[in-house]
Amino acid sequence: MIFGYFSRNRKNREIVRSIYGQLTGAARKPSYYMHMNVPDTVMGRYEMISIMMILFLRRTGQASSTVQELAQDVVDSFFAEIDHSIRELGVGDNSVPKRMKKLARMFYGRAEAYRAALDAGDAAALAEALKRNIHPGLAGDAAAEPGVDMSALAEAVLRLDEEFSGCEEAGILSGDILQRPAESV
Repeated sequence: MIFGYFSRNRKNREIVRSIYGQLTGAARKPSYYMHMNVPDTVMGRYEMISIMMILFLRRTGQASSTVQELAQDVVDSFFAEIDHSIRELGVGDNSVPKRMKKLARMFYGRAEAYRAALDAGDAAALAEALKRNIHPGLAGDAAAEPGVDMSALAEAVLRLDEEFSGCEEAGILSGDILQRPAESV
């Protein structure tokens, strides 16, 4: 009986690893950084992984409690990876909790900022929210960097939101959330 418990936990970890790998793989798609004005920096990568996590949470937030528990494990993996990355960048142990709180606030703030635009399918509002978060120094100042147009990214995020909303619970529970290669976005 107890061996079944450990086997189930190991299987759950494999599913979480699979889902998290798909989300991070999708976030690392080169076209975001080459053609959609996402800076290829630590913070640019954080923004894209956050977007994928937000879309995943939008889908799983309306699912069964089993899927929601799995989603919480994926979120926990996300923040554990951020913690590890911060430490790898050389941030001292005493500063890590403060940085983690700040990044968690940023994450949940972005989720709220994107929610209304995603709910309405409003690409223009989403592009503005993305610009505000991905290029905070440029938001509202088109003259500062006229080449920073987030509309292509906004359209891609809206397509991904549709794809995530179409994910079946059985697929999520088996660790398969992106039904097609991330390159096709």
